[in-house]
Amino acid sequence: MSATLIDGKAIAARVRAEVASEVEAFTAHTGRAPGLATVLVGDDPASAVYVGGKQRACLEVGMVPFDRRLPADSSFEDVAAELESLGADSAVSGILLQLPVPAHLDGPALTALISPDKDVDGLTPVNAGLLALGRPGLRPCTPSGVLELLAETGVELEGAEAVVVGRSNLFGKPMAQLLLAENATVTVCHSRTRDLREVCARADVLIAAVGRPRLIERDFIKPGAVVIDVGMNRLTPEQAGNKSGLVGDVDFAAAVEVASAITPVPGGVGPMTIAFLLRNTLQAARYQSELETMFAEVQKEMR
Repeated sequence: MSATLIDGKAIAARVRAEVASEVEAFTAHTGRAPGLATVLVGDDPASAVYVGGKQRACLEVGMVPFDRRLPADSSFEDVAAELESLGADSAVSGILLQLPVPAHLDGPALTALISPDKDVDGLTPVNAGLLALGRPGLRPCTPSGVLELLAETGVELEGAEAVVVGRSNLFGKPMAQLLLAENATVTVCHSRTRDLREVCARADVLIAAVGRPRLIERDFIKPGAVVIDVGMNRLTPEQAGNKSGLVGDVDFAAAVEVASAITPVPGGVGPMTIAFLLRNTLQAARYQSELETMFAEVQKEMR
């Protein structure tokens, strides 16, 4: 067996094209394009690259980017004030605090200060709670992107056994919630899971997101399973054998021989994250526009 490659680049391009078309219609209807604000504290090179990519993606789909950069020694109060200012700005539809923040700052506490209706990362306690309750809200981008990849692959999630390796608030937990909403039977594994190999080998859908290069080997995978590799690990030239140093959490060369479909690294899950960040920003803009319309109508009736 040789697995079908799930082309995240192509699927993300379709999503972004759809968002661009919808942004054009939204802007024509409201007279204002959605705006996405990114807040970067410090000068971490990788974070700067990610933020730059998000800013360019905004422009490509017709959104307005707001690029806010704060010094690495900014206080909690400094960052909180920036988030509050963006929350009060009607031109800003979505706010993203780039993580991780410098060690002296509390990232989750700062994220919690973002207005839930502008929380395009889906990480505030309000949106996390809405997801847990199965209520509408803004969902984390990467898990949403994975769900789209599975849908494009034609996976029947209802009744399927899904295993998520990783329990982070950013990915593992929301991924499990989204799968449960699709009526999958979900197991979440972590560093204290006993017999990880055996648990993974039961999965019809196996999703790896632990940040450990090539942890998932051939015998972790049930023949015919769909494998989604969320990991992104950079190896040294010696570790990589003079090949590309970027690998996932799955031993791709081994897994491709037993899985029915698999995401490559890079080019699988990664492109979906920004695509769904854009989709979330549009969703947030629509919600805020609806609230503004309702408020205006109430004011009109009160006159």
